[in-house]
Amino acid sequence: MVVGPAAGSRIGRAAAEVVSQQREKPAAVRATAIALLPSLSRRCLAEAVGTFALVFAGTGAVVVNDTHGGAVTHVGVALTFGLIVTAMIYALGPVSGSHLNPAVTLALTAAGVHPRRDVLPYVAAQVVGAFLASGLLALAFPQHATLGATLPAGAWGVSWAFEFVLTAILLVVVRGCQTGPAAWLPLIGVAVGATIGLEAMFAGPVCGASMNPARSLAPAVISGHVEFLSVYLTAPFLGALAGVGLSQVLFTRPPEESS
Repeated sequence: MVVGPAAGSRIGRAAAEVVSQQREKPAAVRATAIALLPSLSRRCLAEAVGTFALVFAGTGAVVVNDTHGGAVTHVGVALTFGLIVTAMIYALGPVSGSHLNPAVTLALTAAGVHPRRDVLPYVAAQVVGAFLASGLLALAFPQHATLGATLPAGAWGVSWAFEFVLTAILLVVVRGCQTGPAAWLPLIGVAVGATIGLEAMFAGPVCGASMNPARSLAPAVISGHVEFLSVYLTAPFLGALAGVGLSQVLFTRPPEESS
Protein backbone atom coordinates (compact mmCIF):
# COMPACT_ATOMS: atom_id res chain seq x y z
CA MET A 1 0.00 0.00 0.00
CA VAL A 2 2.79 2.15 -0.53
CA VAL A 3 5.50 3.26 -2.23
CA GLY A 4 8.94 3.20 -3.31
CA PRO A 5 10.90 1.47 -6.00
CA ALA A 6 12.58 -1.84 -5.36
CA ALA A 7 16.33 -1.88 -4.85
CA GLY A 8 18.40 -2.81 -7.85
CA SER A 9 16.07 -1.56 -10.58
CA ARG A 10 16.98 1.39 -12.76
CA ILE A 11 14.15 3.42 -11.30
CA GLY A 12 15.07 2.31 -7.78
CA ARG A 13 18.65 3.53 -8.15
CA ALA A 14 17.55 6.80 -9.70
CA ALA A 15 14.91 7.35 -7.02
CA ALA A 16 17.42 6.69 -4.23
CA GLU A 17 19.76 9.29 -5.70
CA VAL A 18 16.90 11.74 -6.10
CA VAL A 19 15.71 11.25 -2.51
CA SER A 20 19.21 11.86 -1.19
CA GLN A 21 19.14 15.29 -2.87
CA GLN A 22 15.57 16.15 -1.87
CA ARG A 23 16.33 18.71 0.81
CA GLU A 24 18.72 20.67 -1.38
CA LYS A 25 16.88 20.72 -4.71
CA PRO A 26 13.19 19.97 -4.21
CA ALA A 27 12.04 21.30 -7.61
CA ALA A 28 14.73 19.37 -9.48
CA VAL A 29 13.92 16.25 -7.47
CA ARG A 30 10.25 16.33 -8.48
CA ALA A 31 11.07 16.99 -12.13
CA THR A 32 13.61 14.17 -12.30
CA ALA A 33 11.36 11.65 -10.53
CA ILE A 34 8.40 12.43 -12.79
CA ALA A 35 10.56 12.14 -15.91
CA LEU A 36 11.62 8.62 -14.88
CA LEU A 37 8.07 7.33 -14.43
CA PRO A 38 6.62 4.76 -16.83
CA SER A 39 3.53 5.69 -18.82
CA LEU A 40 0.38 6.57 -16.90
CA SER A 41 -1.48 3.58 -18.30
CA ARG A 42 1.20 1.19 -17.01
CA ARG A 43 1.24 2.87 -13.61
CA CYS A 44 -2.53 2.70 -13.31
CA LEU A 45 -2.53 -0.95 -14.33
CA ALA A 46 0.07 -1.63 -11.63
CA GLU A 47 -2.10 0.17 -9.05
CA ALA A 48 -5.16 -1.84 -10.10
CA VAL A 49 -3.24 -5.13 -9.96
CA GLY A 50 -1.63 -4.30 -6.62
CA THR A 51 -4.86 -3.19 -4.99
CA PHE A 52 -6.62 -6.27 -6.36
CA ALA A 53 -3.95 -8.44 -4.74
CA LEU A 54 -4.22 -6.56 -1.46
CA VAL A 55 -8.00 -6.84 -1.21
CA PHE A 56 -8.15 -10.39 -2.57
CA ALA A 57 -5.51 -11.70 -0.16
CA GLY A 58 -6.38 -9.54 2.84
CA THR A 59 -10.16 -9.68 2.87
CA GLY A 60 -9.91 -13.20 1.42
CA ALA A 61 -8.05 -14.20 4.57
CA VAL A 62 -10.91 -12.79 6.64
CA VAL A 63 -13.50 -14.70 4.60
CA VAL A 64 -11.56 -17.97 4.65
CA ASN A 65 -11.01 -17.63 8.39
CA ASP A 66 -14.77 -17.21 8.91
CA THR A 67 -15.78 -20.06 6.61
CA HIS A 68 -13.14 -22.58 7.70
CA GLY A 69 -13.44 -22.58 11.46
CA GLY A 70 -10.83 -19.96 12.25
CA ALA A 71 -8.09 -21.77 10.31
CA VAL A 72 -6.27 -18.58 9.39
CA THR A 73 -6.56 -16.98 12.86
CA HIS A 74 -6.55 -13.30 13.68
CA VAL A 75 -2.75 -13.19 13.65
CA GLY A 76 -2.77 -14.90 10.28
CA VAL A 77 -5.15 -12.31 8.85
CA ALA A 78 -2.94 -9.47 10.11
CA LEU A 79 0.17 -11.10 8.66
CA THR A 80 -1.59 -11.65 5.34
CA PHE A 81 -2.33 -7.94 5.01
CA GLY A 82 1.22 -6.99 5.92
CA LEU A 83 2.91 -9.57 3.70
CA ILE A 84 0.82 -8.87 0.59
CA VAL A 85 1.61 -5.16 0.89
CA THR A 86 5.32 -5.91 1.24
CA ALA A 87 5.21 -8.19 -1.80
CA MET A 88 3.36 -5.66 -3.95
CA ILE A 89 5.73 -2.84 -3.01
CA TYR A 90 8.72 -4.82 -4.22
CA ALA A 91 6.93 -6.27 -7.24
CA LEU A 92 5.15 -3.14 -8.50
CA GLY A 93 6.97 -0.28 -6.80
CA PRO A 94 9.30 0.25 -9.77
CA VAL A 95 6.24 0.77 -11.99
CA SER A 96 3.81 2.88 -9.97
CA GLY A 97 5.20 3.33 -6.46
CA SER A 98 2.65 0.80 -5.14
CA HIS A 99 0.38 3.21 -3.31
CA LEU A 100 -2.53 0.71 -3.39
CA ASN A 101 -4.50 3.17 -1.30
CA PRO A 102 -6.31 6.41 -2.23
CA ALA A 103 -5.37 7.96 1.12
CA VAL A 104 -1.68 7.34 0.44
CA THR A 105 -1.97 8.80 -3.06
CA LEU A 106 -3.65 11.95 -1.74
CA ALA A 107 -1.14 12.35 1.09
CA LEU A 108 1.91 11.91 -1.16
CA THR A 109 0.42 14.43 -3.57
CA ALA A 110 0.01 16.88 -0.71
CA ALA A 111 3.64 16.24 0.22
CA GLY A 112 4.70 17.17 -3.30
CA VAL A 113 6.14 13.79 -4.28
CA HIS A 114 3.31 12.59 -6.53
CA PRO A 115 2.02 14.47 -9.61
CA ARG A 116 -1.34 16.14 -9.04
CA ARG A 117 -2.54 15.24 -12.51
CA ASP A 118 -2.23 11.54 -11.66
CA VAL A 119 -4.38 11.54 -8.52
CA LEU A 120 -7.74 10.72 -10.11
CA PRO A 121 -6.36 8.01 -12.46
CA TYR A 122 -4.52 6.37 -9.56
CA VAL A 123 -7.56 6.43 -7.27
CA ALA A 124 -9.83 5.13 -10.04
CA ALA A 125 -7.41 2.26 -10.71
CA GLN A 126 -7.21 1.39 -7.01
CA VAL A 127 -11.00 1.35 -6.66
CA VAL A 128 -11.41 -0.80 -9.78
CA GLY A 129 -8.85 -3.30 -8.47
CA ALA A 130 -10.57 -3.46 -5.10
CA PHE A 131 -14.01 -4.05 -6.64
CA LEU A 132 -12.68 -6.79 -8.90
CA ALA A 133 -11.21 -8.56 -5.87
CA SER A 134 -14.37 -8.27 -3.79
CA GLY A 135 -16.48 -9.35 -6.75
CA LEU A 136 -14.37 -12.48 -7.18
CA LEU A 137 -14.65 -13.27 -3.47
CA ALA A 138 -18.43 -12.80 -3.68
CA LEU A 139 -18.56 -15.38 -6.47
CA ALA A 140 -16.37 -17.80 -4.53
CA PHE A 141 -18.11 -17.32 -1.17
CA PRO A 142 -21.69 -16.19 -1.87
CA GLN A 143 -22.77 -17.27 1.60
CA HIS A 144 -20.41 -14.88 3.40
CA ALA A 145 -22.29 -11.90 4.81
CA THR A 146 -19.66 -9.15 4.79
CA LEU A 147 -16.83 -10.27 2.44
CA GLY A 148 -14.34 -8.87 4.92
CA ALA A 149 -15.87 -5.40 5.12
CA THR A 150 -14.54 -3.23 7.94
CA LEU A 151 -17.10 -2.67 10.68
CA PRO A 152 -16.71 -1.03 14.11
CA ALA A 153 -16.72 -3.46 17.02
CA GLY A 154 -18.17 -0.80 19.31
CA ALA A 155 -18.87 2.91 19.10
CA TRP A 156 -18.20 4.28 15.62
CA GLY A 157 -16.36 7.27 17.09
CA VAL A 158 -13.73 4.98 18.61
CA SER A 159 -13.20 3.29 15.26
CA TRP A 160 -12.93 6.67 13.53
CA ALA A 161 -10.25 7.78 15.98
CA PHE A 162 -8.35 4.50 15.57
CA GLU A 163 -8.44 4.72 11.77
CA PHE A 164 -7.22 8.31 11.88
CA VAL A 165 -4.27 7.50 14.15
CA LEU A 166 -3.37 4.24 12.40
CA THR A 167 -3.23 5.93 9.00
CA ALA A 168 -1.23 8.85 10.36
CA ILE A 169 1.34 6.42 11.77
CA LEU A 170 1.49 4.60 8.44
CA LEU A 171 2.28 7.83 6.56
CA VAL A 172 4.96 8.81 9.06
CA VAL A 173 6.65 5.47 8.36
CA VAL A 174 6.33 5.96 4.61
CA ARG A 175 7.71 9.48 4.63
CA GLY A 176 10.44 8.57 7.10
CA CYS A 177 11.73 5.92 4.72
CA GLN A 178 11.39 8.21 1.70
CA THR A 179 13.20 11.18 3.21
CA GLY A 180 15.81 9.35 5.29
CA PRO A 181 19.23 8.19 4.09
CA ALA A 182 19.18 6.61 0.62
CA ALA A 183 20.22 3.29 2.16
CA TRP A 184 16.83 3.11 3.91
CA LEU A 185 14.78 3.23 0.71
CA PRO A 186 15.13 -0.48 -0.17
CA LEU A 187 13.68 -1.30 3.27
CA ILE A 188 10.45 0.59 2.67
CA GLY A 189 8.52 -2.55 1.74
CA VAL A 190 9.52 -4.28 4.96
CA ALA A 191 8.81 -1.20 7.09
CA VAL A 192 5.41 -0.48 5.55
CA GLY A 193 4.30 -4.12 5.51
CA ALA A 194 5.37 -4.57 9.13
CA THR A 195 3.48 -1.43 10.15
CA ILE A 196 0.29 -2.60 8.46
CA GLY A 197 0.58 -6.10 9.93
CA LEU A 198 1.26 -4.75 13.42
CA GLU A 199 -1.61 -2.27 13.29
CA ALA A 200 -3.99 -4.92 11.96
CA MET A 201 -2.92 -7.25 14.74
CA PHE A 202 -3.75 -4.96 17.65
CA ALA A 203 -6.42 -2.69 16.16
CA GLY A 204 -8.23 -5.12 13.87
CA PRO A 205 -10.60 -6.30 16.61
CA VAL A 206 -11.57 -2.68 17.34
CA CYS A 207 -12.06 -1.09 13.92
CA GLY A 208 -10.88 -3.53 11.25
CA ALA A 209 -7.64 -1.54 10.78
CA SER A 210 -8.46 -0.56 7.22
CA MET A 211 -6.31 2.57 6.70
CA ASN A 212 -7.47 2.32 3.10
CA PRO A 213 -10.73 3.69 1.64
CA ALA A 214 -10.59 1.39 -1.40
CA ARG A 215 -10.10 -1.70 0.78
CA SER A 216 -13.19 -0.76 2.80
CA LEU A 217 -15.37 0.54 -0.04
CA ALA A 218 -15.44 -2.53 -2.27
CA PRO A 219 -16.49 -5.25 0.20
CA ALA A 220 -18.95 -2.89 1.89
CA VAL A 221 -20.75 -2.03 -1.35
CA ILE A 222 -20.77 -5.55 -2.76
CA SER A 223 -21.94 -7.11 0.52
CA GLY A 224 -24.43 -4.30 1.20
CA HIS A 225 -22.91 -3.38 4.58
CA VAL A 226 -22.49 0.36 4.00
CA GLU A 227 -23.87 1.59 7.31
CA PHE A 228 -20.47 2.63 8.68
CA LEU A 229 -18.73 3.30 5.39
CA SER A 230 -18.35 7.01 6.13
CA VAL A 231 -15.95 6.14 8.97
CA TYR A 232 -13.61 4.38 6.56
CA LEU A 233 -13.92 6.96 3.80
CA THR A 234 -13.06 9.96 5.98
CA ALA A 235 -10.71 8.93 8.79
CA PRO A 236 -7.97 7.41 6.57
CA PHE A 237 -7.87 10.44 4.28
CA LEU A 238 -7.63 12.89 7.16
CA GLY A 239 -5.20 10.67 9.07
CA ALA A 240 -2.95 10.38 6.03
CA LEU A 241 -2.85 14.16 5.62
CA ALA A 242 -2.08 14.54 9.32
CA GLY A 243 0.71 11.99 9.01
CA VAL A 244 2.26 13.90 6.13
CA GLY A 245 2.01 17.15 8.08
CA LEU A 246 3.70 15.57 11.08
CA SER A 247 6.38 14.14 8.80
CA GLN A 248 7.15 17.60 7.50
CA VAL A 249 7.88 18.69 11.06
CA LEU A 250 9.86 15.58 11.93
CA PHE A 251 11.92 15.09 8.79
CA THR A 252 12.48 18.54 7.29
CA ARG A 253 15.76 19.88 8.61
CA PRO A 254 16.06 23.61 9.30
CA PRO A 255 18.73 25.47 7.27
CA GLU A 256 21.13 25.62 10.21
CA GLU A 257 21.02 21.80 10.52
CA SER A 258 21.47 21.29 6.76
CA SER A 259 24.60 23.44 6.52
